[in-house]
Amino acid sequence: MLRKIFALSLALILCANVSFAASDDEKDKSKDSKDDDSFYHNAGINDLGAIGTRNVGCNRGLFNWYSLDSQVKMGQQFAQQVENSSHLITDPVVNEYINRLGQNLARNSDTHLPFTIKVLDTEDPNAFSLPGGYMFVQAGIILLADDESELAGVMAHEIGHVAACHIARQNTRGTLASLAMIPVIVMTGGLAGIGINEAANIALPATFMKFSRNFEAQADYLGVQYAYKAGYDPNGMITLFEKIGVIIEKRKQSLKGSIEANHPQTPDRIEKTQHEIATILPPRDQYIVDTSEFQMVKKRLALIMKHRQLNDKENEQNPDLRRTVDDGSGNPQQQQDGNGSNGDDRPVIKRKPGNQ
Repeated sequence: MLRKIFALSLALILCANVSFAASDDEKDKSKDSKDDDSFYHNAGINDLGAIGTRNVGCNRGLFNWYSLDSQVKMGQQFAQQVENSSHLITDPVVNEYINRLGQNLARNSDTHLPFTIKVLDTEDPNAFSLPGGYMFVQAGIILLADDESELAGVMAHEIGHVAACHIARQNTRGTLASLAMIPVIVMTGGLAGIGINEAANIALPATFMKFSRNFEAQADYLGVQYAYKAGYDPNGMITLFEKIGVIIEKRKQSLKGSIEANHPQTPDRIEKTQHEIATILPPRDQYIVDTSEFQMVKKRLALIMKHRQLNDKENEQNPDLRRTVDDGSGNPQQQQDGNGSNGDDRPVIKRKPGNQ
């Protein structure tokens, strides 16, 4: 009886949700817009000295139904799926450098979550974060960057998404149907993440591989600040945006359309980021632009990737050689192994019929 009552109640809720979907969507969009606009007027949002103590999104604005603990558990689950479906760079030198770079940026951010950072063995230039502080940096983005400040800008952008709890807030804004699932949003660090990650076959739910344009803009805003506070030239992010713009232009038109529908276009992001650098970041006499360690790690990673590609190509081209034996009928037979063999391939002497 209780099951019937529950089922009926759920059906009524779903019907009501469908009936008022249009009006609710308009109200939600209005609330989302106000919430996004308030980000730039939040107390201390431009106070670089307050980084680490500011509330940049996790506990303000529209409801957030996900605690930090639940976000960590969610991220851990999907991080495991990514690792199970992808190849990781296991070189200790590369991993130590990337992890140290990311941890330094995280210490100069508003997040209080520990970060787990790994490098994916894929040529696609991207980086993305999962709930709770899990970040994956794809080898292609390291090779695309010309200096350390560019790579730092990408990673700082990803940290901005986590610091503002964008995934949790985006999930909270979802419909009743989407709340019954565990979505993961792929963030791009200024990159064309949707099409890139589809091509890379990364195991993340395709229906949730997009982020609101406003959240992407907020991550840019925060990422520039975090990179600057860590001592890096914030223009590194802009330089990388320009390179990504070239990559997007080379993509197929259909893929490009899906990317631009959910991410701010590269010229817009460059213009906004330049404005933010000029207005909120005091000029410095010196910035970290590049290091010899970055160049060493980049060369090392390029050799690792090249070696792997050569091995893959060799495995694809080499024929599968198998030994054959003659069964006496003039037709060669494939030799079986010792567990079910037809015999070995040693010559066998046989008498001709009629010979004594």
